[in-house]
Amino acid sequence: MNKLTHLDSQGKARMVDVGGKADTQRVAVAEGRILMSAAALTAIRDGSVPKGDVLAAARIAGIMAAKKTAELIPLCHPLALDTVTLDFTIEAQGVRVTATASLTGRTGVEMEALTAVSVALLTVYDMAKAIDKGMVIESVRLIEKRGGKSGHWKAD
Repeated sequence: MNKLTHLDSQGKARMVDVGGKADTQRVAVAEGRILMSAAALTAIRDGSVPKGDVLAAARIAGIMAAKKTAELIPLCHPLALDTVTLDFTIEAQGVRVTATASLTGRTGVEMEALTAVSVALLTVYDMAKAIDKGMVIESVRLIEKRGGKSGHWKAD
């Protein structure tokens, strides 16, 4: 049996067949952050970025991205998400984004949560780049997943 699930017996890329799997509740939580200058952080916190409400735009962008994940990531299944939420935390040197994606289905939502975080962070960058072009996006990672055959997993 081939151990790489996205390759067939001839080594060709394929979408994993999830047809025989049972529907279960699945949840994934991802996070990442963007580091920036004090001026950019103050403008985001105070709502004075010339392009508008940065976090509101980033929230919508992240949700939209999660819904489009299968169009962006090769071999990713298109999913009917039940919900996607994004939370933003203003930290000393930047903004942390946490995304939670969930559904009842036959495959996990890790890629959707990670895509939501990534696009939300890119949106923050885009909206505040006039203030700070040197912002750094970092530490995008899965922090928790629940459901499916592998059960519950949480990052250390």
